[in-house]
Amino acid sequence: MITAIRNYLRIKDPQSLSIEIDQLLSFDAEVFKNRIWYRGEPNELHEFYGNLDDGISRQHFWSAKPTRGCKIRKIHTGLPGMIVDVLTNVCLDDLFDIILSDRQDEWDEIAKDNKFTDLLKECVSQTLALGDGAFKFSFDESISKYPIIEFYEADRVDFEYDRGRLVEVIFKTKKVLNQNCYTFKEHYRKNGITYSLENSSGNEVNMADFSELAEYKPVMNKAEFLPAVPVIFTPSAKFKGRGQSIFSRKYDNFDSLDEVYSQWMLAVRKGQIKEYIPRDFLPSNPYTGEILQSNDFDNEYIVLEADGGEGAVNKVETTQGTIQHEALLASYITALDLCLQGIISPSTLGIDVKKLDNADAQREKEKTTLYTRNKVLSVLDGIIKDVIITALKFSDTLQNKSTDDHIDITVARGGYANPSFEAQVETISKAAAAGIMSTEACVGELYGNDKDEDWKEEEVRRIKEEKGIIEADEPSVGDEIFAGIE
Repeated sequence: MITAIRNYLRIKDPQSLSIEIDQLLSFDAEVFKNRIWYRGEPNELHEFYGNLDDGISRQHFWSAKPTRGCKIRKIHTGLPGMIVDVLTNVCLDDLFDIILSDRQDEWDEIAKDNKFTDLLKECVSQTLALGDGAFKFSFDESISKYPIIEFYEADRVDFEYDRGRLVEVIFKTKKVLNQNCYTFKEHYRKNGITYSLENSSGNEVNMADFSELAEYKPVMNKAEFLPAVPVIFTPSAKFKGRGQSIFSRKYDNFDSLDEVYSQWMLAVRKGQIKEYIPRDFLPSNPYTGEILQSNDFDNEYIVLEADGGEGAVNKVETTQGTIQHEALLASYITALDLCLQGIISPSTLGIDVKKLDNADAQREKEKTTLYTRNKVLSVLDGIIKDVIITALKFSDTLQNKSTDDHIDITVARGGYANPSFEAQVETISKAAAAGIMSTEACVGELYGNDKDEDWKEEEVRRIKEEKGIIEADEPSVGDEIFAGIE
């Protein structure tokens, strides 16, 4: 029936449309670009974008080349690297303890030996900047008697999946053997560790041909656990199974910010006082008489031909250009706002919001830092627990012990952007006066993790005593009568 109606109305099915889009950068190249932005070296940015040829990159500020005989001063604000470093500190500075229900001393020794706090900072900063990474566990008795924990960045690790489940983590290390560059790969799976070697063309070569690699033998893992922990804060929409950098979708914004700031500084330089000096009045060396060359900073002048006519007066004239501060400031604020949007608030970076166009709106965006922090910590706390469990399992396997997964781990943190003590007192006192909070709840909410449980219990007792509430044993009326009868 439907076909008959379609034929009657002469409705034709649309032709299929096939579109092919060439992807400019691979995952490793994308990681390299993120690393360049994180490092923040202007010469590296200029060289990187100058080598891209996709029809769009040539329009970027960092790929622009000056006209012959002219100069372009390119200034990098350093904002991408600053964002990552500040967010790393925001996420980790309030981490003050990791509590295990069992084997606390053993983990403390492993953490101390591996400088776990510094390792976590490296993990967070590199994962935010590059996209992902993984913790690798190994053992070398010549270095330490404890399991060795290392963090590998995104460009030094690969992930293999089977039906959506992680089955293998490949750690890559560059090695120079016989004056040639090779990639040494360590394949970590649940059943063991194997090794392979690839040349610069990506072809696998025989490891037996190199005596330097004779110590690397396949290792079987009877405990059946993966001695590696992947780290991904945000899954990538571009590369399935990999992580996404915090710089993703912000490259053009960072480029625009650098362009606006560079133009602003150029306007300041061009707007400096200029002197128009007749040639006879040019500054010269008092000893040699040589004319002093013009300089952009301390001796900028424009030469005028002296007027030798009758009655002519040759004099030095001074002018100064007009700088469009308001227009430049508006452009800078817009570019900066787009760079920070959805990542971090200006005040977290120490930017004075009073100088921005709308201070109230900028203060409201302070919550952005809290959202980003909570997103990172929701993943990081689970990763910390996985690292601890894996480290203890690895230690048990080395000693031929049975592994134990039933260990409760608590990651204790302080508060970030919490209300002031005065604001908390005001809020809690109102709730207590309304009769909806007990004394115990008030003390617990007010002091949180700043005080231990014994101190809180003593404080509750003191408050109740001051209020005239005294806890006493229940009176035993008539017990002495029954005692006499007995």
